[in-house]
Amino acid sequence: MKRTIMQTTLATILCATFLSLAPTARAQDDGVCSNVTVAGKWGYTYTGTLLLPTPTGTVTIHVAAVGRFTLDADGNLSGTQTRSNGGASSQETVTAKITVNADCSATGNFNVYQSGQLVRTAVLALVFDDDSRETRAIFESLTLVNGPTLPVVITVQARKINPSSGN
Repeated sequence: MKRTIMQTTLATILCATFLSLAPTARAQDDGVCSNVTVAGKWGYTYTGTLLLPTPTGTVTIHVAAVGRFTLDADGNLSGTQTRSNGGASSQETVTAKITVNADCSATGNFNVYQSGQLVRTAVLALVFDDDSRETRAIFESLTLVNGPTLPVVITVQARKINPSSGN
C-alpha cells in the first residue's frame, strides 16, 4: 500500500511539473520574432533573373550570389558576397536596415557596394522561420545608382551560422 501511494505521489509530482513547463515551451515556439531574436551571423545564397528591357524586347540575365552577413539587435546588417551577373563575377559589400515584425515577416532596405562605391539598392520582403534560424526573402525592387529600377525575380535563402551559440 505504501509503495502504491509513493508511486502515485511521484507520478502526480512529475505530471504537475510537466504541465507547468508546457506553457513555457509553447510560448517559445509561437513564432514571435523581433530584431533581437534574429540577430546573429548568417550565410546565404540568392538566385534569380534580371529582366532588362531593350528596344526589341526583354533580355533575361541570370544572377546568383553567395555570402555572409551579421545582423545586430538594432536591425543593422553588414556583410560580403560574391555575385555572378550573367557569368561575370564580382566581390561586393552589403549594408542594410532590417525591420522585423512580431509575426516574423520583415522588410530590408539594402545598399550594395563594389570597391567602396554604391552600385545599387534593393528592397526585400523577408520571413524568418525555424525559431529564427532560417530566413527566406524575395526582392521587391532593385535600383541602379543614377539609373533605372530593374524588374527582377530573385529569391534568397539564409541560415543562421552556429545558432546554438546565440550568434
